Amino acid sequence: MLRALPSVFSVAEPDGDRSRQGMRVIVILLLLLVIASAVSLSQGSSSVDLHHLWLYLTGRGSELTLQERVVVEAVRLPRTAMAILVGAGLAVSGAMMQGLFRNPLADPGIVGVTSGAALFAVTAIVLGGSILAPVSALLGNQMITLMAFMGGLINTWLLYKIATRGGYTNTSTLVLSGIAVGAMSGALTGLLIFVADDRQLRDITFWSLGSLSGSTYPRVLSVLPFVILLTVITPMVARGLDALVLGDAAAFHMGIRVQRIKRLVILAVAAACGATVAVAGSIGFVGIVVPHLLRLVIGPSHRFLLPASAIGGATLLLLADSVARTIAAPAELPIGIVTALFGAPVFLFLLIGKRNGRGSGDLS
Repeated sequence: MLRALPSVFSVAEPDGDRSRQGMRVIVILLLLLVIASAVSLSQGSSSVDLHHLWLYLTGRGSELTLQERVVVEAVRLPRTAMAILVGAGLAVSGAMMQGLFRNPLADPGIVGVTSGAALFAVTAIVLGGSILAPVSALLGNQMITLMAFMGGLINTWLLYKIATRGGYTNTSTLVLSGIAVGAMSGALTGLLIFVADDRQLRDITFWSLGSLSGSTYPRVLSVLPFVILLTVITPMVARGLDALVLGDAAAFHMGIRVQRIKRLVILAVAAACGATVAVAGSIGFVGIVVPHLLRLVIGPSHRFLLPASAIGGATLLLLADSVARTIAAPAELPIGIVTALFGAPVFLFLLIGKRNGRGSGDLS
């Protein structure tokens, strides 16, 4: 646990400059999201002219070839939509976890979603042709996705039960039990990897590094309800997360229903992250870096931080996916490699800056 919280978790400044700053940042991020979407739709192993693409998407005629129309409609549109949903879901979940635990290093994996999803996904890959063959025959190509989603929810449910006594959820217990359950899930995952054959190892490696290559309209629709749920909950928990910065007791005396806020946040994050990890694999740093950077810019108020995180996460993942598709074309890098190559140096820079006193607070 941190010895001291950084000052970005101090009481939010009154509306005024910070509010205007928050609105400006959101508008800028929306413009960047539009640009990133255009790049995602037009760039890849084969490029599409932006002007022709705009005319086609707006229904004002098209000079796209048949091949370009197929690429845009069947491949890039669902992939762009999936990147937006996954990026937004991960970033908002990270912002909520950081607010709930009053810890700028918290991420969605702290409630066991990632480790549980990974364990069940690897189980489906390794045992799908033997012990789980009947399940594989029933679920077909969706087996890995559904198993990963179920694993994330089961791990979260287990951690919630461990950390809750008498209707009160202890966040410290949740973190510590999350470490233990995550280690156990990692050990079981390692055991399955040990007995996997070469083909299964390739599938496991590609899934664990994250990819949007399998994006289709049905898969986009499978994630959409959970990200919508997260979006609907956002305004309901923003004020409560601001109050929790002062501690559970202080938030309770301010009229905040602390346990209700905790349950809403944990369940929403588990559902959204379980769905995103299930369809895109494990994608790191989006849930940590995006809300952390935005908190430094617009302050700790979740009224602005949560929507800004959604837009920023979507933009970052769109750009990362564009890089993954083009940097080694026609081959494709796993998107988790790209986000780690970007996120890790940025995060280290923030840590070093705070240690040397250039930032506010102390992360040690």
